Amino acid sequence: MKSMKRISAGDHVTNVTFYILLSVFVIICFYPIWYVIVASVSDPTYVNSGALITLPRGLHFAAYKYAFDQRQLWIGYGNTILYTLFGTFFGLAVCIPCGYALSRRDLPFRGLIMGIFVFTMYFGGGLIPTYIVINTLHLVNTRLLLIIMGSVSVYNIVLIRTFCQSSIPEELREAASLDGCSNTRFFFSIVLPLSKAILAVIALYIAVYHWNSYYNALVYTTKSDIQPLQLYLRQLLLINTGAEDLGDADSLKEMQQMISSIRYAVIVMSSLPIMCLYPFLQKYFVQGVMIGSIKS
Repeated sequence: MKSMKRISAGDHVTNVTFYILLSVFVIICFYPIWYVIVASVSDPTYVNSGALITLPRGLHFAAYKYAFDQRQLWIGYGNTILYTLFGTFFGLAVCIPCGYALSRRDLPFRGLIMGIFVFTMYFGGGLIPTYIVINTLHLVNTRLLLIIMGSVSVYNIVLIRTFCQSSIPEELREAASLDGCSNTRFFFSIVLPLSKAILAVIALYIAVYHWNSYYNALVYTTKSDIQPLQLYLRQLLLINTGAEDLGDADSLKEMQQMISSIRYAVIVMSSLPIMCLYPFLQKYFVQGVMIGSIKS
């Protein structure tokens, strides 16, 4: 009994310690998000002076009003939603069949194909050869480029391959084959319904990538009407470089005070949709990553 009491007391101390450490970690991760939200609705004077810590001070919604009045912001929003939806669909349409095919032991040259895929994870042509290829294909300044670039990832294919190997038994395919089920029907009728967890994980990976992507648009596009929201955010971060062009000193001072609040407001507006998506996919995310991480 004394031994059990000692163990119970030790476990209690350990649990309390873990809860404290976990709470500190949660606060460290959550505080930057909370600060951005608070700063976006606070008076710019407090934001710029560093007096803002935890709670809003001097409720001020002028930054959101300015953001809502920007036509380029809504154009970028629409473009980002378009690229995210179609890019996610395209990525799933390529990665899921490819990963499943590579999980089949009867696929000819499976090892060679997998080796070529893995090789591309470590070696690439670089920016200039990539630009030359894209320009030759006449994809510069096109929406199609921003949809397909980054949608297909070797990492995602490997994850799907491992998931299929560990979660879809070979005996299931053999039984379906004896009943006259073709490979196509087996894929659509059995593999896809059993792969909801990994589908959710890969969809989330691709969607987050497209939602946060700005580099491809920065390098390969010059038309503002096809550029995504994140590129507008980048331009907003560099707004100080052009602030001196304002002739009126009062307007310049007011604009400089508002810049930080406007940035925070636009960050909140751009991050909110993808943050709202996480809770609905969290259970699939954890399940899919754990199953897909098992090496067979």
